[in-house]
Amino acid sequence: MPNHIQLVITLYDKSDTTETSLTQIMHNLERNSAKHANKVLGRTGAFWQHESYDHFVRNAKELERIIKYILYNPGKANLIDDSKNWKRIYCNHEF
Repeated sequence: MPNHIQLVITLYDKSDTTETSLTQIMHNLERNSAKHANKVLGRTGAFWQHESYDHFVRNAKELERIIKYILYNPGKANLIDDSKNWKRIYCNHEF
């Protein structure tokens, strides 16, 4: 999408010694992507707005619904003629 990012991530078991919170993951993602985007665009300063929407997925059916929404969103926005042609999608999930 040209003005936002949509993603689904899986957090590892909290017993993992390299535990990272969702807050820390989002902070790192925003910081690093903003730095790269500003470099590509030849600009400086704030890149992301301070708002975000996050949601914990409760079950497999909800996960499937959310992934399908993300996969088909570029087509619904008329950015492509077929969601299979959206080159910026990576999906490691089978339906």
